[in-house]
Amino acid sequence: MESALTARDRVGVQDFVLLENYNSEATFIENLRRRFRENLIYTYIGSVLVSVNPYKELEIYSKQQMERYRGVSFYEISPHIYAISDNTYRAMRTERRDQCILISGESGAGKTEASKKILLYYAVTCPTNDHMVTLGDRLLQSNPVLEAFGNAKTLRNDNSSRFGKYMDIQFDFKGATMGGHILNYLLEKSRVVHQNHGERNFHIFYQLLEGGDNDLLNTLNLERNPHSYHYLVKGNCPRVSSISDKNNWKVVRKALDVIGFTIEEVQKLLNIIASVLHLGNTLFGEGEEGETYVTTETQLSNVATLLGVDGSALREALTHKKLTAKGEEMISPLNFEQAVSARDALAKAVYGRTFNWLVEKINQSLALKAEINHSRKDTSVIGLLDIYGFEVLQCNSFEQFCINYCNEKLQQLFIELTLRSEQEEYEMEGIAWETVQYFDNKIICDLIEEKHKGIISILDEECLRPGETCDISFLEKLEDTVGGHPHFITHKLANGKTRRAMSREEFRLLHYAGEVNYNVNGFLDKNNDLLNRNLKEVMCQSENQILSHCFRREEVIDQKRPEMAASQFKNSLMKLMEILMSKEPSYVRCIKPNDSKQPGRFDEVLVRHQVKYLGLMENLRVRRAGFAYRRRFEAFLQRYKPLCPETWPNWNGKLADGVSALVNHLGYKTEEYKLGRSKIFIRFPKTLFTTEDALEAKKPEIAVTLQKSWRGYREKAKYQRIRHAVIVIQSGWRGMKARRRAKTRREAAQLIRRFIKGFIYRHEDYCAENDYFLDHVRYSFLKNLRKNLPKNVLDKSWPTPSTLLFEASEHLQRLHMRNMVIKYCRRVQPEWKKQMMQKVVASEIFKDQKGCYPHSVGRLFLDSRLEREQISLKVLQTLGSEKVQYGVSVIKYDRRGFKPRPRQLLLTNTFAVLVDRTKIKQKMDYAALRGISVSSLCDGMVVLHMPCEDNKQKVDVVLHCTHVIEMVTKLAMMASKTNYVNISPGSIRFAVSRTKEGIIDFIRGSELKVAKGKRGHLLVTAPQISIT
Repeated sequence: MESALTARDRVGVQDFVLLENYNSEATFIENLRRRFRENLIYTYIGSVLVSVNPYKELEIYSKQQMERYRGVSFYEISPHIYAISDNTYRAMRTERRDQCILISGESGAGKTEASKKILLYYAVTCPTNDHMVTLGDRLLQSNPVLEAFGNAKTLRNDNSSRFGKYMDIQFDFKGATMGGHILNYLLEKSRVVHQNHGERNFHIFYQLLEGGDNDLLNTLNLERNPHSYHYLVKGNCPRVSSISDKNNWKVVRKALDVIGFTIEEVQKLLNIIASVLHLGNTLFGEGEEGETYVTTETQLSNVATLLGVDGSALREALTHKKLTAKGEEMISPLNFEQAVSARDALAKAVYGRTFNWLVEKINQSLALKAEINHSRKDTSVIGLLDIYGFEVLQCNSFEQFCINYCNEKLQQLFIELTLRSEQEEYEMEGIAWETVQYFDNKIICDLIEEKHKGIISILDEECLRPGETCDISFLEKLEDTVGGHPHFITHKLANGKTRRAMSREEFRLLHYAGEVNYNVNGFLDKNNDLLNRNLKEVMCQSENQILSHCFRREEVIDQKRPEMAASQFKNSLMKLMEILMSKEPSYVRCIKPNDSKQPGRFDEVLVRHQVKYLGLMENLRVRRAGFAYRRRFEAFLQRYKPLCPETWPNWNGKLADGVSALVNHLGYKTEEYKLGRSKIFIRFPKTLFTTEDALEAKKPEIAVTLQKSWRGYREKAKYQRIRHAVIVIQSGWRGMKARRRAKTRREAAQLIRRFIKGFIYRHEDYCAENDYFLDHVRYSFLKNLRKNLPKNVLDKSWPTPSTLLFEASEHLQRLHMRNMVIKYCRRVQPEWKKQMMQKVVASEIFKDQKGCYPHSVGRLFLDSRLEREQISLKVLQTLGSEKVQYGVSVIKYDRRGFKPRPRQLLLTNTFAVLVDRTKIKQKMDYAALRGISVSSLCDGMVVLHMPCEDNKQKVDVVLHCTHVIEMVTKLAMMASKTNYVNISPGSIRFAVSRTKEGIIDFIRGSELKVAKGKRGHLLVTAPQISIT
């Protein structure tokens, strides 16, 4: 905390105790303003936390923030709700004493949010198991349920708590949550039937109408429009832009499931809520003789159905009352006003008792389970009191009287406990206790609560007094009984100036926080809070289990008058005081900065009003009555030891001696401080500020010294690390090299030994003695083969294998050749494939048999040797659908006389024709072709052998073609006669007619000659072709 003092001119001080002018209210508020302007919403008054509502989300409630405050000393870091939560939790764990946190403030100041933050802190940071996680969820989910049924929109706050709440959180010896219990105080039941302008009824009514599905609303006979219900429109504010009733309804339904409400219980609960709305719409009429009757039978029927009571009995109870006089019962009719009051009283009673049942149900879900075996001694408790702050409205009534009485008691408790803790701390430290002057508000508490003489007792007496009583008679009774009290004033007892500010129906109490005028109208009715006996009887007979639990039969039988509302509140407050007195308290005071809920706006008048009513100045004066600052010796010495040469850098003696040497060096005067047994007490904030400023001025010098020391230490440590690392690396490297050499030698010897042994057994079957050698031979061959594989199908080279691998080598060679062939074939284009097929056929026919074949191998076969325009159009038309597949120019020799005639040989798919210009001279079907004869020399002679069945049919054809290899190959392939090609080495016989043969003789010569030879033979001289 001390570290923030240097910025105090900008952000103020974190603890009001450190204010120089602590008696000045203006200084107090200015410090609040500075911190609020910097979004620093939390400030301490000693151990009291003051919280200002920022009306916006601040990034200070994350899980990281929770961890930051967890286990940290209270004053070590900046003020926060988590700091007081953690300090309370640690005190409970270490001291094994129950704790409580009292949260108070005006409506809209952020009390409910503060309690939520505390619960969330415990749920996140405390140890948990599966049961405790469920319990933590129920603790957190109890908030939206209680807010729905107990909170409402007011002029000051859209989510104002209209009841006081005290929650006990139980922890086991390990510090884990294990149970909880809630007490509720003074629910504002009058809000059920009446709201001021601009205010709303309790949230649950609007959430049900807005968020409930159509089936549910139909079951409850409700309409979705809140304007349809009298109890929801009196404030003329059924919808609020800042509140999403639909979303809140979903949250409430989920929370009810988490807490453990059954479906039936939820339905019964919603029946009651709906019945209150229908009850508000139940209207009355007045007969001629003054009798009252119900005019809205449908609404009354809905109420009876939802409450589970008899409709006629309910109608009778709403319009009549039962009186008992001298042991006899009488039924008396109610007038119109009395019937309306009875209806409203029933609505308030039903809602109020249902709220109490709801709290009981939540307590059952939070209670310690039977299976968890813990004694009471093993458990500790942290209580959370979220209660209304001091209220001063334009018109203050019975509710404000009770609320302000509660705050008087809490202020009395606070002063008493604060002074006690201060005195105990002084005595523990051996410092003389100095009497503290403060305002003791016991006189005001006695004025309100004293037996027989207090205001509450007088109010009860007036309610019980027979005869005509009214609120004015109560006021007169107050004037007679406590009229002389210095803190009590009425219009009758006041002086002239005060009378002008008071009406005749008011009395004024001078509270510790200021003067408040109370209007007595309604005091007696609200204190009576009675429900007609016959209405109770009807409710006792309800089939709704919740109502039958809330309205006991004993209540009707018992003739004893029930306790008044003020006395009930007084007794419950006394019990609360006993609970709080048994615990170690911590305090959170909440302040709202403006009435318009705007972030960043600070209304000084409003804040001053709250500072006064919260008693913050009184708190500060009590805290500052002795010493403004106190710290343990070790913390003080640790922070300020640089300011004294004797204590810097370390003090090795007793802590008290070190602190004494330090303050003497700083020049503290005797009246400025005291040394206790374990703490130093500083009286004036100025002394602390001077010390903090001196430390701030010393920091540059300290920083230089620390930097020098750190750099020297760092470099020395760095050198030592490097030197050590070098030695380790060197030794490790040498060892690794030696191990590697030894391992290499050992592996080499084993390898040589296995290799030699394998060589000796190389001719044996594969076994343990030769496996390595044989594997090596195989591996070496495969490795060599991988590098020397043939690259194409024409490459016939292959590495020579070992005798062991001969068979495998041949198999691999075949596979490789097949693989290369497949790859080659896949790369061949269709036209080249056709070419290759023709070349293969030519090779099969002519290789090593025809002299001119080698000369043709390197030449491509053409699709045709004739251009299309060289073939007569008339011939093409004659062929019809048969397309010419190949054409070539040839010379035909007549069978008689061997006269040469130029012709065209055209091949189609089914036949071949000889063409003379535009005329087809001879057609030769492939099916009839008997054979094809050529010589073995380098000539172009071809004989096509055709059948000859009669003299008229043309027989064998003698042709000469320059491209004889190409022409014969194509003809043989088209006619599928490759096996019918004959290659004759000397002569060829052919049929001239059916009975006569001709002969072609072939001889070698210098050039090609075709002429008629001896004996009528055809002599062909073929030249010799050299192939290079």
